Amino acid sequence: MEMNATLPYYINTTNVIEHVDNFATLRQSLKIISLIIYSLAFVLAFLPLSVTYTALDFHWPFGNFMCKLNSSLTYLNMFASVYILVVISVDRCVSVVWPVWAQNHRSVRKASCVSLGVWALALILSTPYFVFRDTAPLYDIILCFNNFALSDDYETPSVILLRQFRNQAMTITRFLLGFVVPFTVIVSCYAVIIHRLKRNRTLASQSSRPFKIIAVVIITFFLCWAPFHIIALIESASHIGTEPSLTFRYVITIGVPIATSLAFINSCLNPLLYVFMGKDFKDKIRKSILSVLETVFQEDSSSQSR
Repeated sequence: MEMNATLPYYINTTNVIEHVDNFATLRQSLKIISLIIYSLAFVLAFLPLSVTYTALDFHWPFGNFMCKLNSSLTYLNMFASVYILVVISVDRCVSVVWPVWAQNHRSVRKASCVSLGVWALALILSTPYFVFRDTAPLYDIILCFNNFALSDDYETPSVILLRQFRNQAMTITRFLLGFVVPFTVIVSCYAVIIHRLKRNRTLASQSSRPFKIIAVVIITFFLCWAPFHIIALIESASHIGTEPSLTFRYVITIGVPIATSLAFINSCLNPLLYVFMGKDFKDKIRKSILSVLETVFQEDSSSQSR
């Protein structure tokens, strides 16, 4: 599944015609919805090519290189935004659990190096989408799709198996590295934060706002990304074995644009969530640091008096 396309990675003329005939009205409605959501995301995240591609009913007029670039940049943004969330979560956790250490060791230079590392990792993970993305004519339109075999052969069994294998490998890798691992780290970090704040009854009793924002961040991440990866796994599995049923095609036809739109929306929501989160956490961390320092000074005074 692609974040900027609803067509399968292989070109099968019969299937495409049947798909268009059976779901033309449904796809038109979903296209309008996707356009509205993509245009909202365009205001914040600059997605003109995806908006145009959807508006032209998935006709790609920008050439092969831009097809590759657009797809790779889309996934670059996906991996970068997800892992920046991970880094922020880890940073919050360290600041709450070890406030004095964090105050003494965190710096702008180290933050810049971590950010550079995140973008480098995102670039590595998005490179295969530049390699495998391709264009091909189909009647009066040009498709921008994943050519996992890097071949125009769609009939040889060995080539078909290669396409299926690479498609499944990339889908599973994206699911693990783009959702399972980041989500596990984020949930673990905020679980530690909640546990630490609850242990400090003074901080916990002053406001329930941090807990609410943490819950919103985790729920938003899950609701925005889980459907995308689940639909991608389902679609990848559909290329194995018998021809998918009509009901299954309906699910894919409806699920792909909705899941893709949710994934785009997440990138727009994250900055807003962390703006609201930032000030409250800074206040809590500041109070936590003061509390720790007060305890240290009290222990030091007691030892000196002895």
